[in-house]
Amino acid sequence: MGELLYRLKFKSEVSVVEELAETAASFVLSWNPGVEFILPVPPSRLGRPVQPVLLLAAALGRRMGIPERPDCIRRVKEVPELKNVYDFPSRVRLLQGAHSVEQAVVEGKKVLLVDDLFRSGATMNAITEVLYDQARVTDVFALTITRTRSKR
Repeated sequence: MGELLYRLKFKSEVSVVEELAETAASFVLSWNPGVEFILPVPPSRLGRPVQPVLLLAAALGRRMGIPERPDCIRRVKEVPELKNVYDFPSRVRLLQGAHSVEQAVVEGKKVLLVDDLFRSGATMNAITEVLYDQARVTDVFALTITRTRSKR
């Protein structure tokens, strides 16, 4: 999975999306959390020609027959790329107030929050907090394709 995601993210090889989505969908369907929407984490680098998390969430939604809403979570303040921020409290501080959620779409729903990479959990935690507090979702389930390697 890590190699396929690397090829998608850094080589723009969109041909790997279906294989990644098939594996992820198989896992989520066997887990069966009963989600009603798939919500991708907003991309951190907007200028990237291929947005892996958006492609993966869309393919996952198609495979699972669950609506995917890339417009539901928005970044409302600029946040620097967190890949070079190693201190967890600093990551949390940078993400405070960074996202908003379209409440009318997901209120009272179970949602699957999808990201391509997991490092510290700070982004997923920040968005999950907004989903519970602002959008009043019933449950948030998180799925990432792979975890980044530790540089420590």
